[in-house]
Amino acid sequence: MFPFEVLFPTRIFFGTGEIARLGREAKALGRKALLVTGGRSAKRTGLLDRVQSLLAEEQVEYVLFDKIEPNPRTTTVDEGAALAREHGCDFVIALGGGSVMDASKAIATVALSGRPIYDYLRGNPSGTAKELVPVQEALPLLTVPTVAATGSEANNISVLTHWETHEKSSINGPGLYPKVAILDPALTYTVPPHVTAEACADIFAHLFESYLISAEGTHVQDGFTETLIRLVAEHSLTAIRQPDHEEARATLLWASTLAISPFTLSGRGAGYPLHGVEHPLSGYYDMAHGRGLAILSLPYFEQIILPDRPERLARMGRQCFGVTETDDHAAARATIQAVRSWYEAMGITQRLSDFGVTHDALPELARDAVQIGGRGAGHLASSRPLREQDVIAIYEACL
Repeated sequence: MFPFEVLFPTRIFFGTGEIARLGREAKALGRKALLVTGGRSAKRTGLLDRVQSLLAEEQVEYVLFDKIEPNPRTTTVDEGAALAREHGCDFVIALGGGSVMDASKAIATVALSGRPIYDYLRGNPSGTAKELVPVQEALPLLTVPTVAATGSEANNISVLTHWETHEKSSINGPGLYPKVAILDPALTYTVPPHVTAEACADIFAHLFESYLISAEGTHVQDGFTETLIRLVAEHSLTAIRQPDHEEARATLLWASTLAISPFTLSGRGAGYPLHGVEHPLSGYYDMAHGRGLAILSLPYFEQIILPDRPERLARMGRQCFGVTETDDHAAARATIQAVRSWYEAMGITQRLSDFGVTHDALPELARDAVQIGGRGAGHLASSRPLREQDVIAIYEACL
């Protein structure tokens, strides 16, 4: 295990009905909020009306910005930040899924600084990200997740797409930690089955990525991770089939927060190489991030983890998916099949070609994956360095 430092400053309120405290918590953060959400879901379910009423009860002023798209774009972030500055908003409320929360962190950053968010994005050819990231200061942020997926409600990471160049990259820093997160499982009941499936695949990827390539001796982290993977696999199908099942939704919501927290990640010396492989796909083709991860994960297991770390893949299968084979290679292969069967049960069976990805596009996608995800190293750090030809091979297996 590597030495590590833990910073987890977000105050979390968890439980069914906890949305009722939103007005009081907002009032403690500032005078006027930029209320950030997407264009449809919060309105359709009546949640936006309820939040507006809760703010009105506490006499908290707000300005609504309801333009966040899936795979949020830098132009949208800059528009939201300009609106916040124009109206003198002194904090931000994020009401929605991972896209809304990621965009809100970025809006909170540039509303304070006045710079375009692209200046902060890793991979920007100007190199300004080296000076601006990690982000130290941003407007205070309150998050209200409506999907259990990204864990963005309590971490300091924001992933954005610069659509003009199709760069999908990230910013982070201590200034991006939300001050308060309200996690109410009832707000996730209206998530459609296909989105729930994609969200569970995203949680799973947050858990298996660093686990499979971890340093030795991470026993506590391994225990946390294995328990969470097992719970996600167990409760995902219940949530898909019974959307208002409180226990399943609550379990997934808390698992999504913990999956990308220091409690599962610190000390491993490992990151998210498969996320780096996926980001160009959603950056160019606007596919759901979780679905892209699900499509890519099986070839990644087969081509990279199986030859390099079969014992870790086997352990994941035994601890999380009921694999019983005693030989590590046999158990590793059985684990891949168990994950495939779980994806099929959730309805995640697409290929990259279903989204318009062609063989001719693969070299450019692989270059972006290595250049942006590798942060100048010339490779993605996995169980071995993943270079462009390795990424192309993973893509090819998914066409």
